[in-house]
Amino acid sequence: MALWLIAAWLSACSQSPQPDAASQAPQSAIEVKSQVQTLNLTSLSAGGLSKGNTALEQAFAQKQSHVWLQGSGEVVKLLADDSTGARHQRFLLRVSPAQTLLFAHNIDLAPRAELNIGDQVLFKGEYIYNPKGGIMHWTHHDPQGRQGGWIKVNGQTYE
Repeated sequence: MALWLIAAWLSACSQSPQPDAASQAPQSAIEVKSQVQTLNLTSLSAGGLSKGNTALEQAFAQKQSHVWLQGSGEVVKLLADDSTGARHQRFLLRVSPAQTLLFAHNIDLAPRAELNIGDQVLFKGEYIYNPKGGIMHWTHHDPQGRQGGWIKVNGQTYE
């Protein structure tokens, strides 16, 4: 009996997951909100917060999540706010020729960032992997005094 259970478990582990409709859905801050409760704030590098977009590109390539990063990019699209639960300002930033990043900036905890298409943005936050480039959230101060993030654009810092 035990041998059968082990064989069944090994078989289940070796099967590749099938794509589902959810993986084809547009990016949404809803994905972020469901994960905020289980933050695992680890760094991609042993030295703490990574600089530049190399670490961001590596996190995307390695499908890592819950990684604190900072980087920069250009605003390519302003999206409607997500007003379900905590309100989030949403926008897309091009961080490399092959990658855009969805931002879910909590405007219940931080001021709305004044953005226009083409603006250059610096940021720090928690990266969450998804196949479309990823989601950056926690781009605001931490009300509990732990690690927080920010968005900087046109000389103004939003945290």
